[in-house]
Amino acid sequence: MSGEGHDGVGHRARLRRRLLEGGGDGFHDYELVEYLLALVTPRRDTKPLAKRLIAEFGTLSATLAAAPAELMRVDGLGETGVAALKFVQLAAVRALRDDVVGRPVLSSWQAVLDYLHADMAHAGVERFRVLFLDSKNVLIRSELMSQGTVDQTPVYVREVMKRALELGSTAILLAHNHPSGDPKPSRDDIELTAQIAAAGRLLGVTVHDHIVVGRRGHASLKAMGLM
Repeated sequence: MSGEGHDGVGHRARLRRRLLEGGGDGFHDYELVEYLLALVTPRRDTKPLAKRLIAEFGTLSATLAAAPAELMRVDGLGETGVAALKFVQLAAVRALRDDVVGRPVLSSWQAVLDYLHADMAHAGVERFRVLFLDSKNVLIRSELMSQGTVDQTPVYVREVMKRALELGSTAILLAHNHPSGDPKPSRDDIELTAQIAAAGRLLGVTVHDHIVVGRRGHASLKAMGLM
């Protein structure tokens, strides 16, 4: 093995020791990506690639949330590296979802917002998710109902209500993202919410809120008096 290889192994060992000894707060974003990619491509210096990824997407969360096709366009990143990044994102989102499952959603509001932000804030297309709740407002299931293009997603009132009845849900929380980054609700968002809420009233399913998620935060239609 070359001296360069030994240096790379030593560098990764130093990163590992820093983490295990409790120094995680001191890591740069690119160092986290660097070490992750080194796990799947151990014979390669992954620092330059990690820096390219952060420069391309701006933040660690945006890098992890980028679509596989977008990641593949970054020079030097292959399918194995893309899969590693997406598995980490999935694990992070699942961990945040687990903080919500089994707890009353309305009294765990920050955990819900953290989960929704991780799931969709940096997505490049609109994603429409419904959180189905029981009579105590405990999360039964969180489901991605549809995923669309850059600025719209096909959502059908009947499908949302049908799924709520199948799950025995008596309340739901609607959420979708704006890929533009601005969470301000659109006229279509307000109209769709009204349609789903009206159908819910007929079927005994309460719509608690509709959260619009963007990179710059979120908007609650209920808090804004739009529903």
